[in-house]
Amino acid sequence: MRQDLASSIFEGLERLCAVPDGNSIVSAPAYPGIERIQAQFRGDAFEPHRHDTYALGVTIRGVQAFSYRGERRYSLPGQVIVLHPDEVHDGGAATDDGLVYRMLYLEPSMLAQCLETARIGLPFVNEPLVEDRRLAGLLLAALGELDSELDALFVDDFISRVASGLASHARLPQKSLGNIAWGQVKTARDYLEAHAMRGVRSEELERITGLDRFALSRHFRAAFATSPHRFLLMRRLQLAKALIGDGEPIAEVAAATGFADQSHLTRHFKKAFGMAPGAWSGMIGVARLSSQRR
Repeated sequence: MRQDLASSIFEGLERLCAVPDGNSIVSAPAYPGIERIQAQFRGDAFEPHRHDTYALGVTIRGVQAFSYRGERRYSLPGQVIVLHPDEVHDGGAATDDGLVYRMLYLEPSMLAQCLETARIGLPFVNEPLVEDRRLAGLLLAALGELDSELDALFVDDFISRVASGLASHARLPQKSLGNIAWGQVKTARDYLEAHAMRGVRSEELERITGLDRFALSRHFRAAFATSPHRFLLMRRLQLAKALIGDGEPIAEVAAATGFADQSHLTRHFKKAFGMAPGAWSGMIGVARLSSQRR
């Protein structure tokens, strides 16, 4: 996307570029199923990692470089980034000028619920860089004010429009899910969320869903783009990340979130988020609600 076209997208959002010096991550107030951040980096920032969410973002300033599906990619200001759940990627600034971008992490279950009545699967956008002013504007509507909480009615419309936007860029038509066991996989997901801080056995999920473990795994992945095991692990890691952001000692966080020790947490944290917990703790800042809301 040309720079002049990108500037029209950012019109009225000049404060997106008003960021402090140095590497930093600013996190927005939480909303169930949605995480929003602004990241500023120089050089390489994230090691290869994968998460169980869609990563949807817009490069604000600089050139963003990342490896994805076997190729090196470069995102310019105004371009939309679309990374599918469970796809390995890294990331950083491609030039010495540094990088600023905003990213929204969306749980696949939110899109799945939106698409449920149509009985179609999650959209897969093969190319991670999309030139789409409308989709960029839609994402910036959610990413424009990170110090503000998201409104529930806004989110409902946002999810519907994101689903349509992603589907329009999917290379292949979305496959019908047929008779996917929606009730059973939702039950399994809710159970995993409720018991994320302990080990959950396959027998438990079989008992509460009425599906054998292999059928449940197939249906769960079709609905939520990941396995029950990884879904459970990511719930622990998300809680660990939140506790670290609150300033809790990493060793205590490891114990509180079901990991054997700090090294165990660190190993999984790096695989999921691309950096060690200590590095995350050193860069994270929480955007507080503004006392002068517009």
